[in-house]
Amino acid sequence: MAARFGAGCIRTPFGLGTTVAGSSHAIPNFADKAGRILDLYARHWEGKPLEEDEFVISADEKTSIQARRRKHPTRACRPRGTMQVEHEYFRCGAWTYIAGLDVHHARIFGRCEEQNGIEPFDRLVEQVMTRPPYKEARRVFWIVDNCSAHRGLRAVQRLQSAYPQLVLVHAPIHASWLNQVEIYFSIVQRKVLTPNDFPDLDNLAERLLDFQYYWEAAARPFEWKFTRQDLSELLDKLKTPR
Repeated sequence: MAARFGAGCIRTPFGLGTTVAGSSHAIPNFADKAGRILDLYARHWEGKPLEEDEFVISADEKTSIQARRRKHPTRACRPRGTMQVEHEYFRCGAWTYIAGLDVHHARIFGRCEEQNGIEPFDRLVEQVMTRPPYKEARRVFWIVDNCSAHRGLRAVQRLQSAYPQLVLVHAPIHASWLNQVEIYFSIVQRKVLTPNDFPDLDNLAERLLDFQYYWEAAARPFEWKFTRQDLSELLDKLKTPR
């Protein structure tokens, strides 16, 4: 079932229709750029299957995560009662949480930085690429958006000069739904940051980083089922007048 909202937009059951509609009309080669990422999730690149020593990292930044100290202590849930959180708070600073997800092995690598930028992102890349199995890998594909920290050919050249096996893959703009690390960020938002009640930045960073180990202990790769073929069919449907 799909409902139509304005010219060229279809709302699909999985909520991608409107986003794809706008992006596919406005971005040159949207299908090809998105299709490369969907192929990587299916463990293919340029028509060939990935080898066992090739990995796919989905990376992004979750910016401005505030540490909010409540004016009065939060009261935990009790029998027949809900958690009570004071609505007034003191701002105690903010972190940029930068993370990379190994999409086929459910490994998460993250760090808290004072701000976003080239140097903080490069520190995350170093954190991943200097440890096994990525250090000895044939290729490591990094899926990123078009943030200034890793945008364009300069970012490709900068990172490949440091790590020749690294292949930077840019998602189309307005296509954050393609980046699997965003799913992990949504889990963090629900499980770690809600309610936002942290006495200081150190406590917030500790919670974010400790949760990585907790999540990895039971995590499995996300069951990503949207393929290049699904995207092609959706785009064809958007082109068909209704």
